[in-house]
Amino acid sequence: MLFLSPKQSLFLIPIFVIAISQTVPILARNAHVINFRSPNLYPESLAWDPQAQHFLLGSLQQRLIAAVSDAGVVETFISDTDLPDGASILGIAVDSYRNRLLAVVHQNHNNNQPPFNALAAYDARSRHRIFLSSLPSSSEDTSPAAANDVAVDYDGNAFVTNSAGNYIWKVTVDGEASIFSRSQLFTANIPATAKNDSLLGLNGIAYVSKGYLLVVQSCTGKLFKVDAIDGTARVVILNEDLVGADDIALRKDGGVAAAVSPVNKMWFLKSEDSWAEGVVFDRLELDLRRFPTSVTMGEKGRVYVLYGHLDEGRVGDSVREGFGIAEVRSKREGQDDSIWLFVLMGVGFAILMFWRFQMSQLVKKMHHKIN
Repeated sequence: MLFLSPKQSLFLIPIFVIAISQTVPILARNAHVINFRSPNLYPESLAWDPQAQHFLLGSLQQRLIAAVSDAGVVETFISDTDLPDGASILGIAVDSYRNRLLAVVHQNHNNNQPPFNALAAYDARSRHRIFLSSLPSSSEDTSPAAANDVAVDYDGNAFVTNSAGNYIWKVTVDGEASIFSRSQLFTANIPATAKNDSLLGLNGIAYVSKGYLLVVQSCTGKLFKVDAIDGTARVVILNEDLVGADDIALRKDGGVAAAVSPVNKMWFLKSEDSWAEGVVFDRLELDLRRFPTSVTMGEKGRVYVLYGHLDEGRVGDSVREGFGIAEVRSKREGQDDSIWLFVLMGVGFAILMFWRFQMSQLVKKMHHKIN
């Protein structure tokens, strides 16, 4: 049997420390920031395509979806001139399993045309449109519908929020659209001042692989958990309302989420009981002058926020060219990682010192027997 001397054992300490440090992510690199130029794009939505390794953005003023690389190179990914003139591409979602891109198309009511709400599906390879499904209205609607954001499940079903009517549409993989969830909870706490604003109802939506949706409501800040099969909803119990929330994104495990507001802040949330309850564990101040409107999970679960300057785009053509995508990080999450790193290092050091002591005692006994 081979025994190491106490001096030799000391050489194992830095090796052990390095090995442990590799098990915990250390946020030593700078945050990833992408500044790009595209005249009058005014992107409202942001998604990450893991297969193509680029970001996709829907435009407020143009009937197109742009692709942006890590280096800030912009490409017109899809241009659909068959859509109504003046229509916006709002929420977008990537259906990686079917290599499709889903896009919410919305046009406000104006003097020349009626309001238009639809979901478009495109083949991500050929970039051809698969279907354009009109989203049905309801006899109970008191104002024109306002399709906003979209999420997709593993079967290819898409779920679209109606910010004006405060309900959720469902569009099957074949393009069949219907009203899916109209829970009374969606309208139970809406303040009177927000009832006439079509942008302040149900907004950001995300699908969780366990079979439910998470939906944020801008005017109340409530977070709803909606069953993806029958549409039943419940309010997620939070320690803070997400007032002003425009979008929400989840990590693959569904346990950590990020929500963003163009007039408030970014929240980091987590849940340990499949979102019956959740907690806001960190809040980040964003550059509200750049009007952050969307958030997505990029490569390796990194959180990215979109600076689309929609406040300018909504009031007219300001001929803006510059926009941005910025990685954001939870400081508290990073602190937790650092704490665990030091705890593991301390435990490892203690084990090595104890082993060194034991080896020292063993060597002494062996020398004593030999002499």
